Amino acid sequence: MEHHPRAGVGRARLGLQAVDEMLAAQRQRIATYTQSHRPPSRQHAGPVARTSARVPGPVRELLEALPMAAMLIRPVTGGDGRIEDFLYVAQNEAARDYAAAYLPEESVPRWSGPVPLFERFPVMENTGLPRMLADAHHERAAQGPEPVEWFVPRPAGPPARLSSEVRVAPCGQDLLVTWEPGHRVRMARAAQKLVRTCWAEWNLADGTVEPSLGFAYVLGLDPADPVPDLRGLASLVAADSLPEFYGLLYDVLLRKRRSACELRMRGPAERFIRLVAEPVRPRGGPVWAVRAVLVDVSDDHRRRALTRAADEEARRQRSRAAALTEVADVLRDAVLPRFEDELASYGLDTAVVYRPDSTGSGVGGDWYKARRLPDGRLLVALGDARGHGLEAVTLMAKLRYALAGLAYTEEPVEELTRWLNEVACGDGIESTATAVIARYHPERSLFRWTCAGHPRPVLLRGGRATQLADPPGSPGLALGVLPGTTYTAAETVLADGDIVLLYTDGLVERRDTDPDEDRARFLDAAERCARETAPAAGHDGLQEYAERVLDRLDGPHRTDDATLLALRRVPAAQEPADLR
Repeated sequence: MEHHPRAGVGRARLGLQAVDEMLAAQRQRIATYTQSHRPPSRQHAGPVARTSARVPGPVRELLEALPMAAMLIRPVTGGDGRIEDFLYVAQNEAARDYAAAYLPEESVPRWSGPVPLFERFPVMENTGLPRMLADAHHERAAQGPEPVEWFVPRPAGPPARLSSEVRVAPCGQDLLVTWEPGHRVRMARAAQKLVRTCWAEWNLADGTVEPSLGFAYVLGLDPADPVPDLRGLASLVAADSLPEFYGLLYDVLLRKRRSACELRMRGPAERFIRLVAEPVRPRGGPVWAVRAVLVDVSDDHRRRALTRAADEEARRQRSRAAALTEVADVLRDAVLPRFEDELASYGLDTAVVYRPDSTGSGVGGDWYKARRLPDGRLLVALGDARGHGLEAVTLMAKLRYALAGLAYTEEPVEELTRWLNEVACGDGIESTATAVIARYHPERSLFRWTCAGHPRPVLLRGGRATQLADPPGSPGLALGVLPGTTYTAAETVLADGDIVLLYTDGLVERRDTDPDEDRARFLDAAERCARETAPAAGHDGLQEYAERVLDRLDGPHRTDDATLLALRRVPAAQEPADLR
């Protein structure tokens, strides 16, 4: 079974067991491959070949003098000169050491003399070695080095994989094959490409350069280009980076100390190289050479540039948001009332608590109004304009002032709500809001209200909280949704001490919760706060109660503004004489 994060398996599920399964599956694939690529056994005229496979003494001495693993291969040709086979006729001590280190002891018989090469190592016949041997024989020219990848099957267990850098050169009538573990060279070259790192040493006396394998790749040079000396390297540096390069040479050559700099290189593709250099000198002598490591940091430079740009854009956005919030705050403070007990003489205590969005995303569109009208009745309203920030506050102010003007017509609240909907509709499709709009009739203790897509008010009576029933025909549409919408009103007669709570949905709505649960949570908070400490008489007592209710419901999980408007029927003994 295979596991891969891009194949729909979550990273959290990728434990050690999944890693074990992946590795086991890959080992099985390797076993299947080696089994299918194992060549059939070959039949050779071994005794005939061995009788002619003598190695002259000087050649054998030369073979043993070589520091790397080597073997002598003799081509076997037919009467027409074509190669029929290759005899493995001799090897040196380094080759025997290599075999002991890398070849499984049980997989290859002990070498005791000349033997057909591909009979001893049949898998090698499928590599590039036969071609290199044939070309060296026919062309009488050295071949390689070339990487040769092969495997040696074991009687039991996984095969042994071998990777070598192989060279083949003519040696009299024979062919000299030398090799060394090639993975070191290839890994060094691959590592330099993967991390875009190289190194070099510049000899200042004769101008020679000893570069690493990845030097041309890191500098973006063609492999056929000559390796640049320090003057040539300077010519590859962009003009604005030359002072940095000069400073590095000054430190290394004259101050005889290690130095580093970051250079922008010339060319159509923007490339940045970090250069770290040190002096090479005999004790007490001058700097003879400069040794340096070069790292292509172009990707890092681009990421830093993108990060700086993102930070700057974020700073501008934060500054803009802060400015808009400040304007919105000032506008809100200017338009929202700060009433205390001025309505008590008309039969109502009033209190309001407002909390902005706890996530800090900006001022919202919550609005409210409670004021006396010329006919002696009281206008009470609470709404929530769509969105956040300056646009929401602007819409909030527009609706609030429009309602204040419309209320002076003395028309019933159904008509006021209908007119306010037309105002919102005329302001564009984005200008939507919810609201509860009410009139309180002191002479009858009557609370008459409409609902435009807003949470219904809650009545706290005798310590029990209930949500008022919908107006006839159910709640109306939110303001600004559909022109020509009509609204109906509900009526509630308040008894002494009754408290009506109007609130915006930001106080109760939470992500992934049911509206019924939100409503139940609000009713529970209203009742608990009343039981724990009965609201004291007067504005201050009602204000303290409203703040306790909001505190119980509030928290860091809130993602919208929250407003709670509380109205309490003043007992008859507290009313002015002209309203009794």
